[in-house]
Formats: sequence, structure tokens, C-alpha cells
Amino acid sequence: MTSTPTAYVTDPAEYWGGIDDAIARARLDSPVLALDLGALDYNIADLRRRAGGVPIRVASKSVRIRSVIEDVLSRAGYAGVLAYDVAEARWLATESGVGDVLLGYPSVRRNALADLLADDVALERVTLLVDDPAQLDVLDAVAAPGTRRPVRVAIDLDASLRILGGRVHLGVRRSPVHDLTQVQALAQTIAARDGVDLVGVMSYEAQVAGVGNDVPGKTLKNVAVRAMQAASMTELRRRRGKAIAAVREYADLEFVNAGGTGSLEETAQDGAVTDIAVGSGLLGGHLFDTYRRFQPAPALAFGLDVVRRPGPDHVTCAGGGWIASGPPAPDRLPKPVWPQDLRYVDTEAAGEVQTPLHGAGVANLSVGSRVWFRHTKSGEVCERAERTALIARDSAGRAEVVDVVPTYRGEGKCFL
Repeated sequence: MTSTPTAYVTDPAEYWGGIDDAIARARLDSPVLALDLGALDYNIADLRRRAGGVPIRVASKSVRIRSVIEDVLSRAGYAGVLAYDVAEARWLATESGVGDVLLGYPSVRRNALADLLADDVALERVTLLVDDPAQLDVLDAVAAPGTRRPVRVAIDLDASLRILGGRVHLGVRRSPVHDLTQVQALAQTIAARDGVDLVGVMSYEAQVAGVGNDVPGKTLKNVAVRAMQAASMTELRRRRGKAIAAVREYADLEFVNAGGTGSLEETAQDGAVTDIAVGSGLLGGHLFDTYRRFQPAPALAFGLDVVRRPGPDHVTCAGGGWIASGPPAPDRLPKPVWPQDLRYVDTEAAGEVQTPLHGAGVANLSVGSRVWFRHTKSGEVCERAERTALIARDSAGRAEVVDVVPTYRGEGKCFL
């Protein structure tokens, strides 16, 4: 494992304190997002190393800052976007000029689809995802094949691990297209259908890419998770290879997308895969601290103001209930990281408009102080703020705000 940025590992006061000082000098109000560019550079390089030469596709839902997406795409080893909404895909293809945008989920949003179908530039650059002919029926209802240009589509191949005859399902509930017969049937249907061109396949192994396997204090569980992940990748490489070969009988595929931040090394070994999607690993949400093979640098954080002291052992911050998606659990909460030794109050946790904290770190806080948090994931936090402060450090390590850029929200976009 390569090392993370030195200041974060060896001197949290230098890392987080430097960010706090830079934001204070810039006179930015809370809630405030801060993106450390040195940490981002580290993550970009480390992800590229882990991918072993396989191109990386940026999963925009885990970033949601357009200027950052554009920056990452300008780096060696990165190409294309995995978008999460059809209107977003069209926006990135046209406003940012991204030449390869794969929609990571099916869409039946008729107005957004109509806008896409009327946009020749977007139609050349955007690929829709399908796993059911009914999704194509919606497309045709918006504009009949004879009245529009052909639409690029990709098949969503389910990558979950199913055992005991399918009674046990390990992975997310995505596509119904799982076995060879199902993928052949859908590929044949698409190939015979007017108005669509089958150009790719996607399959996301969430049970490997999105499940930590080195959680502190969970030794037996970690062993079980790693065993499951190894078995899953073995099964998937075999099944995915056969599925891609079958689809190629009906179409000349341009790409096969797979993987995620937590599975880069394993997915890169699959010869059927042409690019790997990565999102949260770029900004370093704390969910990914629990992986055995890597640890991203905490590039993105958010700061909240202390607005009152309800007692000698507690402080209260304004805002804070920025809970990540997934099963409700403590690991979905933002993690207070600076000052150190701060904890949530069990009966309240992260609140919608106020967040009480306690712990030894309270002694260093007063009304007007700022507390810094890491989000569980990355993109969702950007739905809560309009701007992100970009932090750079000089040769002496002093942090400064070098720019303030809009998030999707700051650009007036609310996709999902």
C-alpha cells in the first residue's frame, strides 16, 4: 500500500488545522466544503496505479462538482463519465464537452429523454442503460424510431453473487439480466429493434466495490467478507466473460464497464472489462477507510460552526444531518475529525439543523469555533452546499484557498 499524504497521517493538526485556518482567512461562512487539492492529486494517482492500465471512468454521482470532473478527465488514465441521470448526462456531454457519457441507471423521465433525443451532439456522446425492453418502449413513446436518430444503449448485466439456487443474493438489486440466457435474449431484442444501437455493457460488482473488508474490531466478519468477495469475483469473471462473448454475436461493443473504488485491482484482472468506474475514491469519504488494500486521502470535508454550549461537556453545531445513502447505521453518519476526540450524542446523532457533540475535544471549542467532518461517501455532501473551496499548500505547507467553485447545486442543478 502506498502512503497517504504525510500531514494527514502524522500531523492531523497541520492537515485539518491548515484547512480550518485557510477557510477562516478567506472569511467563508459555514456550512462550507473544502477540497484539499494535494489530497485529490494523491487519490487520482493512487486510483490510476490500482487500475493497472485499465482506463478509469469517473462516476459523477460521487463527485457532483463539474470543474473537478473536468480536471480529473484531463489526467492520464481517465476517460469518460458514468452519469446518474439522463439530464445530467446530456448536460455534461454538451456543456462540458465530455465525449463519452454512460448513464449508469435506466431512465423513464420522458421530458429529459425528449431533450436528449432532440440534441444531436448529446446523442453522439451519451449511452443509455437498459435491462428491460419496456425501457425501450418508453423511449419509442417519446419519439418513434423513424422520427429520430438512433440512440446508443448498453445492457446492465447483474453482477451480484447468487448462491443456493438464487435464494441468497449478495450485492445490490439492479438488473434482472443475470444469466447467459437472459443476456442473450436482451441483446437479440435490442439488435432487432429499430432506432437503437447496442454499443456497450455495464456490470457493477457492489458486493466487492462497496463493502469494506478491514473494519476495525470485526476480524471474523472481515475474513468472511474477503472470502465472499474472492468467490464473487471468481464467479463473475467466468460469467461476465461468457456474457460479453454472447453479446458480441449481436453487436460490435465499444466498451464493457465494471467495478468501483473498492474493486479496482480485482476488476482490472477481468479481460472482458475495458474501463472501470470510480467516484468516491477521488474525494475520499470515510466509508473507504475500511478496505484492506488501500486508503484514500480525505480530500473533501465540510465545516460547521459551533453556535452554543448547552453545558460544560457539550457544544452544538449548526446543521450536520448529512446522512449517506444505504442501510441506516452509524457508518452512514458524517465523521467529526477536527478538533479530535469529538463524538455524537447517542440520542441525537447528526441533526437536521443542529448537531450536539461531546468528548474531550469540546474543551478546545467555543461559540464561533468550527468543527470539521468527513462525509461517509462523497457526492451526496455536495447536494448540501452551493460552493466548494479549493485548498492548495505552498512549499512550506501553508494552506490557502486558491479558488471557490460551484457544486452541481451551485450551478442550479438538482437531478436526483
